[in-house]
Amino acid sequence: MQILVISDAWYPQINGVVRTYEGMMPALNEAGHSMTVIGPADCGLNIPCPQYSEIRLSIGGIFSLARKIDQYRATCPADQFHLHIATEGPLGWIARAYAIKHDLKFSTCYHTEFPDYVAKRMPKPFRQNIKSCMEKFIRDFHARAGTMFVATQSLHDRLKHLGHKIPLSFLTRGIDHSIFYHAPKTRFSDLPHPIALYVGRVAIEKNLEAFLSVPFHGTKVIVGGGPDLPMLQTKYPDVIFAGKQQGDALADHYRSADLFVFPSKTDTFGMVLIEAMACGLPIAAYPVTGPVDIVTEPALGALHDDLHIAIERALHSPENAAYRADYARTHYSWETVADQFIDAITRYCAPASK
Repeated sequence: MQILVISDAWYPQINGVVRTYEGMMPALNEAGHSMTVIGPADCGLNIPCPQYSEIRLSIGGIFSLARKIDQYRATCPADQFHLHIATEGPLGWIARAYAIKHDLKFSTCYHTEFPDYVAKRMPKPFRQNIKSCMEKFIRDFHARAGTMFVATQSLHDRLKHLGHKIPLSFLTRGIDHSIFYHAPKTRFSDLPHPIALYVGRVAIEKNLEAFLSVPFHGTKVIVGGGPDLPMLQTKYPDVIFAGKQQGDALADHYRSADLFVFPSKTDTFGMVLIEAMACGLPIAAYPVTGPVDIVTEPALGALHDDLHIAIERALHSPENAAYRADYARTHYSWETVADQFIDAITRYCAPASK
């Protein structure tokens, strides 16, 4: 199968959407398939998303994307081509219109809680109405797909409750186990322990102040960047802000901590959770989509509506870093994700026989 992915989130961005498809590519290649991604940088003029400047919104795509899809389709047999629309941004809507016009079956994926993200950036009196409008916007976007991928059972159940009627297929996540694994600590020896670590975007939707304001008898470390970074650095001078980290350096930060704290209530999965687990860390989080599907037993961490309680319980979870690392290695692989993807598009999106 030759898979063309249209995504408003792609290089040079680094986020969960990007990492999902870059992670799948090698596993798909090994299985005899190929995946190509078209993003904003491939479609000419693009501008920063308001209040989310790291994301680029394509303006040039309306003139060039259909031509690029035509060119890609011309390189492969019709029964070996599949169109996957990853995001609900400008490129996603153009690709959706193209697929409908050409009577092409396509798949989509619910990667991001846009209704929550948008609502949180609006004045409080308008948030619920804005969220409801965005939920309808998202539901309409996905309604014409052959299948929509979701990462977890809890997300599946919630989207069904919100009125999504198309078939939902599971697409879990994997990590690079050659980078994220349990090993001796190499950092933070000069800081008071225990070390509570957060990795991810530093922005309002990540609910970071719920973590940073909690009393803690060790050191809090934040890895990542984002629009709220300067404000939080000023407000919480005792917190270590380590900036963006990647690859081995990121894995060293995980391994050298004692606990991973995930305060977000708006993620659809949270790949950092399984990276932390693979490096041996217990997880403290709220009992929401993502954490409830990943932290499924006491050895993996603790969930609670009071994050302070979750942190204290996770710190005293059964001390078995090797077990957590093995659990992540066993349950989360890109080979499994690639198999899920191919199985679902074969079932729901195969071209109609003529």
